[in-house]
Amino acid sequence: MTSVNDWPPLPLSSQNDQNELRMQLLDDPTEWAAFSLPEKTESGCWRSSVVFEGMHCAACAITLEDVLRAVPGVVSVHISGASHRGQIVWSPAQTRPSQWMRSVERRGYKAVPANDALAHQRRREEARRMVWRLAVAAMCMMQVMMYATPTYLSHAGDISDESLHLLRWASWVLSLPVLFFSCTPFLRSAWRDLRERQISMDLPVALGMLITFAVSTLGTFEPQGPFGAEVFFDSFTMFVFFLLMGRWLEQRLRDRTAGALEAALNRLPDSVRLRQTDGSWARVSIRRLQVGDVIEVMPGEAFAGDGRVLSGQSQVDEALLTGESRPLHRGAGDRVIAGSHNLSSALQVQLTQVGASTRYAQIVSLMESASISKPAMALIVDRWAKTFLIAVLVASLASALYWWPTDPAHAVMVAVAVLIVTCPCALSLATPAAMLATAGALARSGVLVRRLSALQHLAHIDTVIFDKTGTLTRDSFQVLHIHTRSGVGDSQVLAWAGSLGRHSLHPVSRALWSEARRQADAAGELSALESLTAHQLKEMAGQGVQGSLCVEESKTLDLRLGSARFCGSPVLAGHHLQVSLADASGWLATFELAEEVRPEAVRVVQQLSALGLAVQVLSGDGQTAVTQVAQSVGIASAQGGCSPQQKLQILQDLQAQGHTVAMVGDGLNDGPVLAGADVSFAVGQAVPLAQSQSDFVLMGGPLDALVTTVLRSRSTLRVVKQNLVWAALYNAACVPLALIGWLPAWGAGLGMAMSSLMVVLNALRLSAADADLSVPSLRTSALA
Repeated sequence: MTSVNDWPPLPLSSQNDQNELRMQLLDDPTEWAAFSLPEKTESGCWRSSVVFEGMHCAACAITLEDVLRAVPGVVSVHISGASHRGQIVWSPAQTRPSQWMRSVERRGYKAVPANDALAHQRRREEARRMVWRLAVAAMCMMQVMMYATPTYLSHAGDISDESLHLLRWASWVLSLPVLFFSCTPFLRSAWRDLRERQISMDLPVALGMLITFAVSTLGTFEPQGPFGAEVFFDSFTMFVFFLLMGRWLEQRLRDRTAGALEAALNRLPDSVRLRQTDGSWARVSIRRLQVGDVIEVMPGEAFAGDGRVLSGQSQVDEALLTGESRPLHRGAGDRVIAGSHNLSSALQVQLTQVGASTRYAQIVSLMESASISKPAMALIVDRWAKTFLIAVLVASLASALYWWPTDPAHAVMVAVAVLIVTCPCALSLATPAAMLATAGALARSGVLVRRLSALQHLAHIDTVIFDKTGTLTRDSFQVLHIHTRSGVGDSQVLAWAGSLGRHSLHPVSRALWSEARRQADAAGELSALESLTAHQLKEMAGQGVQGSLCVEESKTLDLRLGSARFCGSPVLAGHHLQVSLADASGWLATFELAEEVRPEAVRVVQQLSALGLAVQVLSGDGQTAVTQVAQSVGIASAQGGCSPQQKLQILQDLQAQGHTVAMVGDGLNDGPVLAGADVSFAVGQAVPLAQSQSDFVLMGGPLDALVTTVLRSRSTLRVVKQNLVWAALYNAACVPLALIGWLPAWGAGLGMAMSSLMVVLNALRLSAADADLSVPSLRTSALA
């Protein structure tokens, strides 16, 4: 089967045909899974992740959202002006990808699937063109400045009129390549806006460029006319150079801040070596893979799906997916996950999950959601972006009208300076640049940010609530004791409990199934255990699992496995975690399990307290076990025996008292409270990540990442405020200077470019691994 990413790049003359073929291929339903997922909230709809080319500002994102929403069948659109990514929810009954993508192209932009193999190549080509435009502007600017310098340094009569006229003509000729080549991105965008009756930040900039060149051209051709006293080719070439330099640096810095996100979103190979039915190997597209296929993964390649190693031994890098920084050993029987890298030796892997069902696909879904989310501060800027640009045009016209009676040439240059200096690029970049830089840094440390706005909320929390099982403790248990009803054996009830819980993701269920398998294997009864089949399974959040188990050919048991209250069982004396098993007659068995507190939990609680945060524990386990764990890690407030609804009620009571609460849980039975918290963290790998209600996902690393995230959120908020203050001060200082005519056009161009660059550079500090992560009074801790 041919894939949209299998098409090789064609010569320029054939690119239109290539684009048409790609559009047709994207309409094939078999290709949708490559860049889309079924939308859960809209029945029958798909959510597509795309990258937009040709965007430059927040106004572009607003324009594209309006264009796409106007396409019949498009349900919702979310586009980030900072990451240039978007997600479109659409109905296949009314539209196709090619239709809404063509609507974007008609506006002068381009939408490509987020995983398009040629997207990176096109970005590199565009970057090269940008460098050429910058180089041409720089060379011409230096020559024009050389010709303009004598007119600034000489006195009246020092230069003859003929020489002065010659210098102007030479400057005009050197300005032509700048206008027709270097200015192309700005002029093309402005023409698109005028044609579509839209507005973006390139429109005032392009108007400033054209007006400056036109006035200077009139002064060159008609030295005795109203604009003949002075030409401004030096200002024109300088602010074109400054704007291009600023845009090029912004592009480079934006790619760097989002580098970790991009690295994670494009880790899968385009093709793999697949074992054929005759035992031979053939290289095929990864979209042809199915569960049960056997692939060969060479050193340096990424795994194309989740699977189990059949043969070979190697070291595997899972750092970006699980937070585990060290290479892990993998051999026959071990599991590997899609997106991780094979480091040392070839492995043969049998696939157990492919496509959208892999953990990698779920991670990608979360990261794409984060990359297109808009923080509250950014939404405010976006909402006022177009209004502000209209105000800029009005202010520029008003300044020209005010100065025109005095000096028409000066009036035009004042208007140009106002057009350029007030362009709100820095303001629109202030928040998303900082948020994306932090999201990239957190992704490298194994923390996925689902919603950028959560970083803003996290900086204001005053209370942290932990779940116990799988959060403060490790998500693995050891079965210590089994208490049974008379007439029932330990191995028998263990087999029943393990078989009932084998399909559950809860750590307790996994522990019981693992122990049942271990004992059955030692007794040579593994096949008999695996033949036990459970039916009508139903898992009750925070309580347990129930179902029917065929234990003999004509005997079926209705069983319940979970808390004592859920099973109607007695609570035995002891401080270990207790799980009960019951049938229709009542209590069958109680299992005592030992859980291990995470070694870093004490340190994390101390660090959170040092940050001024109150720490509590809420758990569905027995009060004795919860109190024991809480005391061992230094938490005074602990409440056990809580149902998910009770947890949510306690959380809401705290919020009603004015507290801002972060909830940390394993996502297994914490869905309501995770969704209700001001900020939420999901810890561990037990739950399919796409089902999580959390704002942040800790990918299996130590809990220290929680403290790191809190510290980074506070640093992010400081940087956002710094950026907003800088943007406001820049406009407050430069706009009056431009209005009174004290700021030349080249100075306005330099100011606009430098303001945007300062915002991005300030945000870039957040992407550093050692960004201000010290904890007060714990400077010598492992984190600091």
